[in-house]
Amino acid sequence: METMKLDQIKVKSSYLRTNTDVEKLKKSIETVGIIQPLVINGNNELIAGGRRYSALKALGIEEAPVHKVHKSNMEQELMSIDENLVRMDLNKVEFEMCLARGREIYEELNPMATKFEEEDLENNKEDNEIKVDQPNDRRSFIDLTAEKTGLSKKVIKSAIDRDVKSSPKVKELRAHGELNASQTNELIKLDPQDQEKIIDVVKNKSAKEIKDMVKYIKTNGVEEAVEKTLSEPQLPTEYKSLRTLTKRMNKVAAKVLLEEFVYTDEDKEKFLKELTTLQNNLHQILTINNERSSNSFEDETEEYEETNHVDHSYESTENVEETAF
Repeated sequence: METMKLDQIKVKSSYLRTNTDVEKLKKSIETVGIIQPLVINGNNELIAGGRRYSALKALGIEEAPVHKVHKSNMEQELMSIDENLVRMDLNKVEFEMCLARGREIYEELNPMATKFEEEDLENNKEDNEIKVDQPNDRRSFIDLTAEKTGLSKKVIKSAIDRDVKSSPKVKELRAHGELNASQTNELIKLDPQDQEKIIDVVKNKSAKEIKDMVKYIKTNGVEEAVEKTLSEPQLPTEYKSLRTLTKRMNKVAAKVLLEEFVYTDEDKEKFLKELTTLQNNLHQILTINNERSSNSFEDETEEYEETNHVDHSYESTENVEETAF
């Protein structure tokens, strides 16, 4: 192992995480020094160790131990990706992108390895197990990554699918936190061009709602599905959240009542006060919705009578005569 001045090391790789928080790493280096060397190639370009490099620079340290490797460009890229995946401080979109690119490189470098498309993780329980007994160059990228990261093979496969199958707009919304994994898993069942057509309509809908729309699209087409969705009354987001919370609370409340649990913590009064507030709020919500339902029914009845010229005076007279008779 040799040492090299940090100023001589070139930082070019897009995989290097040189702009993250390194305060804890700085303290570690101050305490025990550099445990792992920086990894560079023959051109003195940094391949792995971006955070260590940043911490050393921040500490004013001018030299560091380096490990020089002589690998192909693809092997170097795979090394950078591998370090990112093992460290796991990527955001969800970066993580998915690294997985997808890492799989692509790995399968090209290891033609005898099990291919991504050959992994049947939905139905075959044996394929979900990590195959440590196989030679590394025969194991799938998913299998090796599961062993390194501790994630399940199904989680890794789903993450790769999201990167590979998502349209540009879906990826953009994912990056900004406007779409979650469950929503995306349903969207990628459509072709990217169809995803682009419906994304503005479904981005605020639940995964279940998107699933239903995707199913409808496969039978009736995108245009009809979008028109149908836009013509339907839109439930406010607050009501969607309230509906989900209500289902959960009813389950918990049913268990409390069944077991006859009693709240005994010292903040009991505060808890009961919050429950009372919740009760009052729910009562008002019920009242508002019941009143609107009643008004809506009355309006519909009145509109029907006007349209069909219903004569209440005759009906009233007839009822009196029947009563008198």
